[in-house]
Amino acid sequence: MAGHSKWSNIKRKKEKTDSQKGKMFTKLGREIAIAVRSGGPDPATNSKLKDAIAKAKSNNMPNDSIQRSIKKAAGEGDGSNYELINYEGYGPNGVAVIVETYTDNRNRTAGDIRHLFDKFGGNLGTTGCVSFMFDMKGQIIIEKNSATEEDEIMMLALEAGAEDFATEDEYYEILTSPGDFSKVCDELEKVGLEFASAEITMLPATYTELTDPEAVEKMEKLIERLEDHDDVQNIWHNWSQD
Repeated sequence: MAGHSKWSNIKRKKEKTDSQKGKMFTKLGREIAIAVRSGGPDPATNSKLKDAIAKAKSNNMPNDSIQRSIKKAAGEGDGSNYELINYEGYGPNGVAVIVETYTDNRNRTAGDIRHLFDKFGGNLGTTGCVSFMFDMKGQIIIEKNSATEEDEIMMLALEAGAEDFATEDEYYEILTSPGDFSKVCDELEKVGLEFASAEITMLPATYTELTDPEAVEKMEKLIERLEDHDDVQNIWHNWSQD
C-alpha cells in the first residue's frame, strides 16, 4: 500500500519545532485562501475548500486559524495573486518528484526550484515527465490508537465510497477517488475518528529505492529544502522510505 512513506512523513512532521509548525500553518492557510477565491467561502458548496479544511484539521491547525483564513480570503485579504504551478523532475538515482507551488512570481520560483534540484543531485524536467507515474487519490491515515474496531472503520469507509482499505502495524490507510474523499471523511468523523493525515495526494504507481548513503542524504536534503521554500505547497515523490 501507499501509506508506508506517508507514515514516515507523518512521524517526522510530529517532531517539527513550533516555528516549523507555524510555517506549515501559513501554507495550509494559503491553500484554504486559494480554495475560497476559486469557489467561495462555503465548504458545503466548495469541494476544494472542504478538502483543504480536512487537510488542515489533520495537521492540527487550530479551527480559529482555519476560519480566519476563510474570512480573510472572502474579504480579498492581502490581495496577493497566487497561481498554482507544478514542477516535475528527478531526484538522485532517478527518483520521480512533483513539486506543487503557489507563487506570485513564477520566474523566481522556477529559478529556485531548478537550483535545488541541481544542488542535490537531481534535474528539473518538463511538464508531464513524471506525473504519468502517479495517480491522484484521496488518502486518509488513522492511527491504531482509535477505540473504534478495525472492522467498523473498514465497513464505514467502504460503504461511504472508499476504494481500498489496508491495515499496517501502526495505522489504517484508506484510499478514495478525489470526488469521494470528502464524503468518506464526513462518515468517519461522525463516529469520532481523528485523522493522522487526510488529503488529496499524488500516489506513485511504483517506488524507487535508494541504497547508496550519499544518494539518500541528497534526497533527504532536497525534500527538506523544498519543504522549507515559502512557495512550495506539496511535494510528491516515489522514493521508498521503508
